[in-house]
Amino acid sequence: METDRLITGSTDSAYGSPGTMERGGAPGSVGPSDPVTGAPWGDDEELYIQQAVVFIEDAIQYRSINHRVDAKSLRLYRWYYSRICQWGLNLTIAVVLLLAFIERPSSMSISSDPRLRSPTWEPPCGFTETIEVVCIIIFCLDLAAKSYLIGWEEFKKTKWLIGYTAVLSVTIVDWVLSVSMDCDERLRVRRLLRPFFLLQNSSLMKKTLKCIKRTLPEIASVLLLLAVHLCLFTMIGMLLFAKTKDVQKNSEWRSYFRNMPTSLTSLLVLLTTANNPDVMIPAYSLNRAYCIFFVIFSVIGTYCLMNLLTAIIYNQFRGYLLMSVQTSIIRRRLGIRAAFQVLTRQAAQDTAEVQVGVDMVQEVMNRVQMENYYRTAISMEVQQHGEVGYMDRDQFKKIFDELDKDRIQEHPPLPQYESPLLQKIQKVFSHYYLTVLGNVVALAHVLAVCTVLVLNSEKATVDRDNHIIEIINLCFILYYLVEMCGKIFAFGWRGYLSYRNNIFDGFCTVLLLVLLITIFITYKSPLSQSERLFHSLLSLWEMIRLVNMLIVFRFLRIIPNIKLMALVASTLLDLVKNLRAFAGILVVVYYVFAMVGIWLFEGTIKPQPGSGMENITSNISMACGTYEQLGYWPKNFDDFAAAIVLLYDVMVINNWQVFLDVYTRYTTEWSKIYFVCWWITSSVMWVNLFVALILENFIYKWDRSHSCSVTDVENISYETSVQLIFKAQIQEPTEEELVCHLHKHPHLDLQW
Repeated sequence: METDRLITGSTDSAYGSPGTMERGGAPGSVGPSDPVTGAPWGDDEELYIQQAVVFIEDAIQYRSINHRVDAKSLRLYRWYYSRICQWGLNLTIAVVLLLAFIERPSSMSISSDPRLRSPTWEPPCGFTETIEVVCIIIFCLDLAAKSYLIGWEEFKKTKWLIGYTAVLSVTIVDWVLSVSMDCDERLRVRRLLRPFFLLQNSSLMKKTLKCIKRTLPEIASVLLLLAVHLCLFTMIGMLLFAKTKDVQKNSEWRSYFRNMPTSLTSLLVLLTTANNPDVMIPAYSLNRAYCIFFVIFSVIGTYCLMNLLTAIIYNQFRGYLLMSVQTSIIRRRLGIRAAFQVLTRQAAQDTAEVQVGVDMVQEVMNRVQMENYYRTAISMEVQQHGEVGYMDRDQFKKIFDELDKDRIQEHPPLPQYESPLLQKIQKVFSHYYLTVLGNVVALAHVLAVCTVLVLNSEKATVDRDNHIIEIINLCFILYYLVEMCGKIFAFGWRGYLSYRNNIFDGFCTVLLLVLLITIFITYKSPLSQSERLFHSLLSLWEMIRLVNMLIVFRFLRIIPNIKLMALVASTLLDLVKNLRAFAGILVVVYYVFAMVGIWLFEGTIKPQPGSGMENITSNISMACGTYEQLGYWPKNFDDFAAAIVLLYDVMVINNWQVFLDVYTRYTTEWSKIYFVCWWITSSVMWVNLFVALILENFIYKWDRSHSCSVTDVENISYETSVQLIFKAQIQEPTEEELVCHLHKHPHLDLQW
């Protein structure tokens, strides 16, 4: 391993990086100068700036700074983490995961019902393999770049990169075997390993997975208690509902307690309430006292132990996630501290007196890739020290506190009109009460549409009088158009579009107007020649129905004007943006279980002769509540898409006992292990984790916005990243800890 010292005589002063401005590298150009001597910065100073830029970008993204810091490596590093390169890598991961939909067994069919499914399109041998080998080459380049940038010593310490190497090796070997066997093998190990590419590319996903792994012992203890509870009541149930001589009293035994596996399954499903009250009806019909057994089982298991499991998962996972977030915060502070250290360019004995020039800090900020809002805020903080010309360590650290602050959306100023009449019109259309009136009108419109729908609900399409609803819609849409034009006049184009609520409202209004004009031209104008052609696409009633649905959808404009509703809506939007890591792990789990399900159960369930759609009434003769009688034929493991849908149905746990029963009948009793493992992973663990994170996200935003008005909630963009959700419980690292970390940097030799 080659370690580059911080103070070097590098002659490579050109700094080519995607998305950055070249400073002082072009021939004949005048680069920035030293704030003390006024002389142009040399090669060493340029390298220091490059290092500071990369360290600050690492801090913004919570990345580790333990990578090479020479000029060439820094260029490669910034190119690797550039937007286009990361988008390309993410696209490659998406492509290799989506191959499962077209690989054998292919999901390229309209229906997954084996009774209706036509022969699916199967890609020729070499088609998906060619796409896959391109993705493998990109992954190999990704691994090579990461390994080079961190160095051999760091590579040996990084388990994820070692695993990356092993997965790629197995994938390549399996790909070669697949091609050599003319793509005819059933078991493809590399398909099971593909989700690893998604995991290793996200640091937050890796942290989340680590937290889940640490939470497993606590979860296992409660699951063990739950298993004891289940086994205890299973034995009691088998004794209580044992087979008797009276055949009429054996219905409970025959259906739910015939043997140990059946009894365990019945009570396990009852634990999820999926077969309640069906499981108790045979016994309850004989003696009402039998309900006590099932009530006690449900109260202890469902309402006590399952909720206790939720609490333990939430508490333990939150604690471990807090530890991981602490590491992320240390990375940010360490990156900022390292940037300050390289910018000082001297071996300071008393670090409290070390200062860095404002011009140099401003030069660094001009090159850093970050959002313009935060760049502007930090630059304004830097300019406050312009008169002094220097910044000490604490001042340098403080300017980056802007990254943790709420983003305030500033609206453009209102247009200025000289005419008193225009000023009065502007005042009317910019007043808050106009928005309230618009909400009342939208509510009245929805009520009018609802009334007409109720009156026409029992009428046939040809008997409905559409003129009334057309006139009502025309009047309301004209009001919406006047309101939109008035707001554009009052706020100006830029001011109108600066409100997200106005964008939504304006889009719906324009779309409603276009649909109304289309209806008039197509069906009402005597000059129209396209009615017959358009009628084949959408009838008049279908067009009106589309308008009505859009009117109801437009009523969502009231959400930003009600504080609690706005808070809930913004929380849901933030979940999409900030909980991608947790959703990513859920995708991984779905992918793995779907692949295993296809290997185990593909083609297992085959419709019996005479069970086609033309004989669908024959389902009546089948046992009530079975897979065949309910017509669950499309739910199977015959292809990847169908497997995903089936796993979702089991996660929802509604009627999941149907799948336990059918795969037990068509395979063996051991198939239940697969479904129980999926239930524990998805419904017990992951749903509870997701609920916990929704609570954390909402509580964080509720506390932050408790003293804000409705307008403030609309204007403030809360940065609800996982790091900031737990910021109040995080302990800031001390200066000694940061210096100790800097001394351990494998490629940065600082002279103190």
